[in-house]
Amino acid sequence: MESLTRQHAQVPPPIRRLDPQDPTPAAEAAPERSTNFVAAKRSIAAPQFSIRRMEVDKVSIHYDAKEAVKSVSLPIRQGEVLALIGPSGCGKTTLLRSLNRLTELTAAAKLTGSIRLDDVDIRLIEPTLLRRRVTMVFQQPNPFPMSVFDNIAYVLREQGSRRMKKKVLEPQVHSALQRAGLFEEVKDNLKHPALKLSGGQQQRLCIARALAAEPEVLLLDEPCSALDPQSTAVIEDLIVKLREDVAVVIVTHNLQQAYRIADHVAFMYLGDLVEYNSATRLFNTPAQDRTREYVSGAFG
Repeated sequence: MESLTRQHAQVPPPIRRLDPQDPTPAAEAAPERSTNFVAAKRSIAAPQFSIRRMEVDKVSIHYDAKEAVKSVSLPIRQGEVLALIGPSGCGKTTLLRSLNRLTELTAAAKLTGSIRLDDVDIRLIEPTLLRRRVTMVFQQPNPFPMSVFDNIAYVLREQGSRRMKKKVLEPQVHSALQRAGLFEEVKDNLKHPALKLSGGQQQRLCIARALAAEPEVLLLDEPCSALDPQSTAVIEDLIVKLREDVAVVIVTHNLQQAYRIADHVAFMYLGDLVEYNSATRLFNTPAQDRTREYVSGAFG
């Protein structure tokens, strides 16, 4: 874990866990303790609808004796983008990976509490099926060493019959690429090796591959950290559009990115959920001192 400043590492301030109820509307009068977070422009309007897809209920995660996540509770909704922010080592990626049971692949990991998908505990869902319904895109683009078409077709064949012919798969492959905003750029050369695409195109191909499984929840682990600003802007626009079809959870160290694209933000520190609120309120009028220090750049 990257070190914090010596002062904060030695004497962390008191942290109050919050019950993640729907936050107070941003239109209400702002408290006096405003951070005036105006470094980024909001890219999205209020969500048109909200459907609760997942529920994180008092989840704690240990790696042997170390508690990486401490009794976190959060709602995850279709129609919204939820951003997990916090300094390195605060538990946000561990929490993200727990949503489709990737954390349990680490032998030393132990999870308590519950995570429910459509009111069903995910421990009761077969892992492969769960990871089709809750898909993940990682920090570094990781397309398969095959053509653009076959990157998507591979997922479809795994879900159905591997004998499915190209003509049968074409509409679904095209649909996934269109949803990821990539089809117009690659439609004339779907046989092109995926590894020869640009970094931003590769990441959108990975998103298309994840969407081909028709998931209910899309997990994004710092999907823009390896991309240039132009590619980042394209991915951010895509994320905002995708929230209408899937619940989106993104881990990001980029506070301006979280402000631009998130509907709700969860700030984590040393495994605790310090604050959960709408993006506008958490960045502009945070309820917790620790949140205000973090978003104002006092540490990180």
